[in-house]
Amino acid sequence: MTQYPHLLAPLDLGFTRLKNRVLMGSMHTNLEEAKDWNRVAEFYATRARADVALMVTGGMAPNREGGVFPGAAGLFTAEDIANHRIVTDRVHDGGGKIAMQILHAGRYAYSPECVSASAVKSPISPFPPKELDEAGIEKQISDIVTSAARAREAGYDGVEVMGSEGYFLNQFLVTHTNKRSDCWGGSYENRMRLPVEVVARVREAVGTDFILIYRLSMIDLVPNGSNHAEVVQLAQAVEAAGATILNTGIGWHEARVPTIATSVPRAAFAWVTRKLMGKVGIPIITSNRINTAEVAEQVLADGCADMISMARPFLADPEFVSKAASGRSAQIAPCIACNQACLDHTFSGKTSSCLVNPRACHETELVIARAEQVKSIAVVGAGPAGLSAALTAAERGHQVTLFDRADQIGGQLNMAKQVPGKEEFRGLVDWYQTMVAEGGIVLRLSCDVKAADLVGFDEVIIATGVVPRDPGIPGQDAPHVLNYIDVLRGKAPVGKRVAIVGAGGIGFDVAEYLVQDGESPTENLPDWMREWGVVDPAITRSGLATEGPLPTAPAREVTLLQRKAERPGKRLGKTTGWIHRAALSMKGVKMIAGVNYEAIDADGLHISFGEARERPELIACDTVVLCAGQLPERSLAEALQARGLIFHVIGGADVAAELDAKRAIDQGMRLAAGL
Repeated sequence: MTQYPHLLAPLDLGFTRLKNRVLMGSMHTNLEEAKDWNRVAEFYATRARADVALMVTGGMAPNREGGVFPGAAGLFTAEDIANHRIVTDRVHDGGGKIAMQILHAGRYAYSPECVSASAVKSPISPFPPKELDEAGIEKQISDIVTSAARAREAGYDGVEVMGSEGYFLNQFLVTHTNKRSDCWGGSYENRMRLPVEVVARVREAVGTDFILIYRLSMIDLVPNGSNHAEVVQLAQAVEAAGATILNTGIGWHEARVPTIATSVPRAAFAWVTRKLMGKVGIPIITSNRINTAEVAEQVLADGCADMISMARPFLADPEFVSKAASGRSAQIAPCIACNQACLDHTFSGKTSSCLVNPRACHETELVIARAEQVKSIAVVGAGPAGLSAALTAAERGHQVTLFDRADQIGGQLNMAKQVPGKEEFRGLVDWYQTMVAEGGIVLRLSCDVKAADLVGFDEVIIATGVVPRDPGIPGQDAPHVLNYIDVLRGKAPVGKRVAIVGAGGIGFDVAEYLVQDGESPTENLPDWMREWGVVDPAITRSGLATEGPLPTAPAREVTLLQRKAERPGKRLGKTTGWIHRAALSMKGVKMIAGVNYEAIDADGLHISFGEARERPELIACDTVVLCAGQLPERSLAEALQARGLIFHVIGGADVAAELDAKRAIDQGMRLAAGL
């Protein structure tokens, strides 16, 4: 008897059968744009071989004006069809099914050629769209239909028509972007005409034995979006037009509510999909922040959907389904929803990957092969870099001993997991503990390693991390001055008025830790919804509370300061920085940039501004927390060098930069893959 009877149950679509209830949702990885089709094929096939029932590609543009950016991939030529056939053949050989997403960006396109229902510029893209006339609308429909027909020719098992997240079809649906007064605007019947027409004509073009998924925005989270009655009306019309499955979209890209970041509760929007259950006769897929087999099983058992969409969890672990099915769910590498290597890369024009699994989207380049010669390897430091190197070396068959002076593995991940909104790091540390045990690694904790202890190993890897940088502020030795390590480890009391020196990632983390009192909203969905102003779209149009966000009162009065004369938080993650800034702003955190730290005394922190050290000011506070950066901890490496021993340095010990776990894990894996 399987532990996940709902998740692993097959789904009969009539003309075809899905082996389980798991969809790998669409992710734009920039792989297709690289045009290395073996690499694209291997990315999808790796997941197909591990029993994902159905996958959806990243968005393929139906035409030039609909591409998310200039040069976006699509099926425009016979060569394109042949290249995509490489992908579909590889997936089918692996026992999987794959659908191609057709994504028309509308006003979200980064192109002066962008088009939409009306000439209403998006706040997240630079170009105002051209309002389409009747002929222009017909061209867009025709191009989408042509794209679907070509997808079938390329061997895809279906298509997903992207109608959510604020893209082109979504832009016709709501008065927020559709100001038309013709038959494509005005009443809701007119506004929903375009997506229904698209589905009907796609179905006519591809025939009855082809999966047609429609991605429907279940909650828009932007002003003047759809209400629940309109969502139901569209869902029923799309079903009648020929859709096979309804997939869930949550929020527009311009929405000021986080929807997939790590601070969003798990399965935070499953209740939205549940409201549609029973109102259509085709399967419904739910999505967003479902990242474990246990959560997915519970969502299905609760009747929230017929199927689960998980996207980034398949970057973290392509074997998610096969591990769950074989009783190895504890070995599933967890998606922590950090966005750092996936969405941040995508929106920066880089190839996506995964902080937890650097092999994601690099399967053909970063190969973990059995070692020809088994070596004894010492890894000093059980933080992200050391753990990554140790696990990879052990997977290759090497004999690995992992040392750390702490009494637990995880390094500074153990501080990150204390921050409200970063609870997913707990699961990452737990996974590392499982995999260290599974990998047969010799673990030596509470061990202060000396150079002499490492003599005799074939390879030595130094991953000793970082130490806090000394900002050299007069008076910083006072008892009410703490460093971030003591604060996040709960080793020292913190007063009610706090000044934080340093507004990088750590400074923001410490601020979020100090303003929160009691249970984190990430662990309590009603609290989180209140904090961000999310309500049932059956009550208020678009799911935005009329009274706006209602955060709880901050536990402390916090001032966040930095030397750089730029907006605090500017260098945070491209897709998550705004969330951290907004969360602290809602808690009344004061952010000050361009300061000099003059002195600390019993009254608080004395600052000035500019090179001339003008406008002296006192930040009155009970506690000053130092988050002024880090320096590499290389004392052991220096001792080894003095003995003439050969070693490798990785992670923070190599480059100390804002506790960069993404770089550390990637560096550790790549080093061990080549030993």
